[in-house]
Amino acid sequence: MSALDVSFNEVGMPAERPLLEIRDLAITFKTSGGEVQAVRNSHLTIMPGETVAIVGESGSGKSTTALAAIGLLPGNGWISGGQILLDGEDISHASEKRMIELRGNTIGMVPQDPMSNLNPVWKIGYQVKETLRANGRPSAPEDIAKVLAEAGLPDAHRRAKQYPHEFSGGMRQRALIAIGLSCQPRLLIADEPTSALDVTVQRQILDHLEGMTSELGTAVLLITHDLGLAAERADKVVVMYRGQVVEAGPSLELLENPQHPYTQRLVASAPSLASRRIQVAKDLGLKSDELLAPTEALVEPSMTENVLQIQDLTKVFKLRSGLGRSTDFTAVDNVSFSVKRGTTTAIVGESGSGKSTVAQMVLNLLPPTSGKIIFDGVDTSTLNSKQIFAFRRRVQPIFQDPYGSLDPMYNIYRTIEEPLRTHKVGNKVSREKKVRELLDQVALPQSTMQRYPNELSGGQRQRVAIARALALDPEVIICDEAVSALDVLVQAQVLNLLADLQSNLGLTYLFITHDLAVVRQIADHVCVMEKGKLVETGSTDEVFDSPQQDYTKALLNAIPGAKLMLPPEVA
Repeated sequence: MSALDVSFNEVGMPAERPLLEIRDLAITFKTSGGEVQAVRNSHLTIMPGETVAIVGESGSGKSTTALAAIGLLPGNGWISGGQILLDGEDISHASEKRMIELRGNTIGMVPQDPMSNLNPVWKIGYQVKETLRANGRPSAPEDIAKVLAEAGLPDAHRRAKQYPHEFSGGMRQRALIAIGLSCQPRLLIADEPTSALDVTVQRQILDHLEGMTSELGTAVLLITHDLGLAAERADKVVVMYRGQVVEAGPSLELLENPQHPYTQRLVASAPSLASRRIQVAKDLGLKSDELLAPTEALVEPSMTENVLQIQDLTKVFKLRSGLGRSTDFTAVDNVSFSVKRGTTTAIVGESGSGKSTVAQMVLNLLPPTSGKIIFDGVDTSTLNSKQIFAFRRRVQPIFQDPYGSLDPMYNIYRTIEEPLRTHKVGNKVSREKKVRELLDQVALPQSTMQRYPNELSGGQRQRVAIARALALDPEVIICDEAVSALDVLVQAQVLNLLADLQSNLGLTYLFITHDLAVVRQIADHVCVMEKGKLVETGSTDEVFDSPQQDYTKALLNAIPGAKLMLPPEVA
């Protein structure tokens, strides 16, 4: 670096050079409709040891900017303007050889989707080992176990010998985090690194990232749709909207005094900062569960009945332990609860607590080992094939992973239309009209119909999955982490949509989630699960205001941004 390149601070000393500086970045993609500029005139600066968060809705350019910084833009995209300076070196047009040298030891990355980024035929430990070896790091079994343990995986030696499909969604995400942190990079790009994690493990992971920042001088570029998490964890927040940076500044300052209208909307929509449902209820002098309860004018006699009754539900899996032997693992242990028609019951707990297993049994996708699931007065274990087909129309799922639940060979129109066609609902004209209405409901343009899942962002794919679940006008919807992949604005839209549908149609929701901020916003009743057991249950107010179990208290204390308050002008 020449003397002309050295900058000085206001007291005449050499100023610290940014680790990453993005200047007037423009990124263009070639599409079937021509060239599209996805990012334009964007800028941000990350100093050594600093955490900077990029927030914005799906399609705003957050992940695209991060991919450009690590040289991983897809083949149809390129940097069409500006610079990306890494420790003073312009890498915006660096060779692939140079980028390979930088990845791992200098720039690490934790991608968003664990199923698309872990090799399904390689054991987790081998995938960590390959990363360590590629970057000249020790890769003995002890080193691999240490990396996995630091990412929050218990019993790391045993986990290293397992395959991705043997992990829960949260555990797979932790394995990706382990790989990204394994070489202790100077800059870590974390693209929604905790979106699949329960709040307690999320806190462990983020605490670990903060530890690296302070001890090793590692900088973190955090990409998230959770503004509460960004405000709590980042030194600075950069807000992107339609490919541009519209506002940036110190996190708490930006949170307390947002200037741009879009930032104000983000703050107002963030469930982890405040619960609009709780606040409105208090303003009206009501309890939160009274706010979403159907009014007497809308309630039919059947509305007070339990549409779902779970009685002593147990699920035991046989796990192979080698040499033809197997051990029993009790994923769900003697769980009982009921769900009233027209209400929302949330099941919360850490990854591996049994939440999704309960959902799969309620959906009749997994047989219980013992116990009963009674739907509308009928034991679902007694249903014949024809009755199960009718049951599927009345009870619909929204799964956690939009990458895995959408057929990549179907365009969006066929994806949403398929349940209508399968159940012989309407004709071609009426089905197309229904698909258009559903796309409007989930805030997707109707032009999306002719696109394919790989052409959509993660949040857009999840909205398609929600539209598909609504297609048959079901009575009960099982939402398994249904909004965890959505940015806060769309998340707020979807939660409001679900609340409106519930009020108008008497829908019932069983909501599986690790996001307790969302639970407080939408749920009437909460069930807390730990290691397969139901440890606490009650109304939302009871569980949040007067938790009885230490485990429940730990979950509540781990909510990101829970102590941050909304500015009164945007509340």
